[in-house]
Amino acid sequence: MTQPTLIRREGAPLRTALDLANRSVPVLPLRPGKVPFGNCPACRDNACGGRPNMKTPGPCTCPRPCHAWAAATTDPATLTGRPWATAWAQAAAVAYHPGGIGLTVVDLDHTDAVAWARRTLPATRTVPTTRGEHWIYQGAMQSANAVRPGVDIKSTMSYARWLGPGTGTMTALPDTVRALIVKEPSPVRPASRAVTVPVPVGGGECPHRMPAYLERGIAMAEQRITQATNGVHAAVYRAFLAVLSAHGRCGCLTDTHMARLFAAAQAKGESPRHCTDAWANALTRLGL
Repeated sequence: MTQPTLIRREGAPLRTALDLANRSVPVLPLRPGKVPFGNCPACRDNACGGRPNMKTPGPCTCPRPCHAWAAATTDPATLTGRPWATAWAQAAAVAYHPGGIGLTVVDLDHTDAVAWARRTLPATRTVPTTRGEHWIYQGAMQSANAVRPGVDIKSTMSYARWLGPGTGTMTALPDTVRALIVKEPSPVRPASRAVTVPVPVGGGECPHRMPAYLERGIAMAEQRITQATNGVHAAVYRAFLAVLSAHGRCGCLTDTHMARLFAAAQAKGESPRHCTDAWANALTRLGL
């Protein structure tokens, strides 16, 4: 069967897939329920070791992983040949592999998640979905589900449903999105109040070093936070931990020093609550 004949028979999903593939976007067909097809008999019912609903490929080599994101392709011959020639007749939608073209999709599943994104994330290209929106950024990262209520990250080793090109200018993947998959160390005890550091007696001089040593330490911590390119949560915690390790027991830290560190963290997108929790975690870790 010729490609034009197949396109006429299988309809819109295949036409969309071939158009995207022609633009170097790796695509695959989806069954109803946004579930990929198994493309060979050995992969039916996850017999190849894939995860439930075949959303994650197994170790099959037939001749390569043949479903989920690993099946996404830009090859027209693969898209129109067996076994996909019959899959398109049943396809409910087209999916693509965002990480395969250097993109990240922030999948916002409801209106509260969309409202959070509008308050928190840089504006970028958006695509309406059935219940929310996809926010698409230039840059790939690790995928993760449920990074916060109603928010999934779809990039490498994941697929997203194609719902159109969207509107708006695509912007670079921000640290605030990368940081969503970074988990802060769990505190031994929760911080129930704001953490403050009393002004020490004795002029704030470090008893074991010159006063310039403290200033240099604070400046280095500020720089470490400011230059963080990903994992901002973890970078802030590590900077706080380093400062408190050196100066938390000698009585030289003041509220002004802490305010400088908090200001650097908030300039990178951290909330006051995140700063307070990270400071409390560092204090707890050091037994202060």
